[in-house]
Amino acid sequence: MSKKHPIISVTGSSGAGTTTVKTTFDQIFRREGIRAVSMEGDAFHRYNRADMKAELIARKAAGDETFSHFSYDANELAKLEDIFRIYAQTGSGETRHYVHDDQEAARWSTPPGEFTPWEPFEEGSDLLFYEGLHGAVDNDAVNLAALADLKIGVVPVINLEWIQKIHRDKASRGYTTEAVTDVILRRMHAYVHCICPQFTQTDVNFQRVPVVDTSNPFIARWIPTADESLVVIRFRNPRGIDFPYLTSMIQNSWMSRANSIVIPGGKMDLAMQLIFTPMVQRLVTESRRA
Repeated sequence: MSKKHPIISVTGSSGAGTTTVKTTFDQIFRREGIRAVSMEGDAFHRYNRADMKAELIARKAAGDETFSHFSYDANELAKLEDIFRIYAQTGSGETRHYVHDDQEAARWSTPPGEFTPWEPFEEGSDLLFYEGLHGAVDNDAVNLAALADLKIGVVPVINLEWIQKIHRDKASRGYTTEAVTDVILRRMHAYVHCICPQFTQTDVNFQRVPVVDTSNPFIARWIPTADESLVVIRFRNPRGIDFPYLTSMIQNSWMSRANSIVIPGGKMDLAMQLIFTPMVQRLVTESRRA
């Protein structure tokens, strides 16, 4: 951790809402005049699209049915740790982009399924913002959690996560429900062993909980909306959190535990603005003093 060059890490699996979190933070950065550099977790995949398909075939032939992008060894976590450490020490680093589709290909002049070249961060940034799958990993090989100053987890309950993935992959990638189900099953081992443990390392967790029936996510016709959901916000260390202020500012919210509040799903952006603006201000103020 570095007072002079702070790092914010947002961790959540695909479709969990991490992109919404980034949008909220972008608003905070813009409003508060903060210069942030961003990294996407996809930039640290070990394989491009073609190589990942080949690796999946090889793993399956070898009897490994659990390999996926969630897996530690499908990602360059040592490289990510190095960049976290270098940024904390010097305020510099580098990143790249994984190109998902034709629209991104036109933007980055790189074919879909490939990576752009590594490029250095802009100089003079106030903080580093990471959003991806592995921002709070602490295992035998790396300890990313120790290098981030503010760690945020974003995760829906698992049936809702499955509904979101099924609908997204069918709509944007043309997959069948059966094909998406196979992906879900393959990812479960890594989800349990690589993704879930990170949420014990995060400082603040946001978990979206639908209040409509999601008992069979594989036949759900619609993704539950924000108004059909609640969000549970858990603080690892509640000391200094003004819960009466938060519950007074967020209509129909309440405390469910001494370190947790529950809010209507549609109020998630407001809650993030209220919670994270003073946290970011404090990080940047301390960094500028240092």
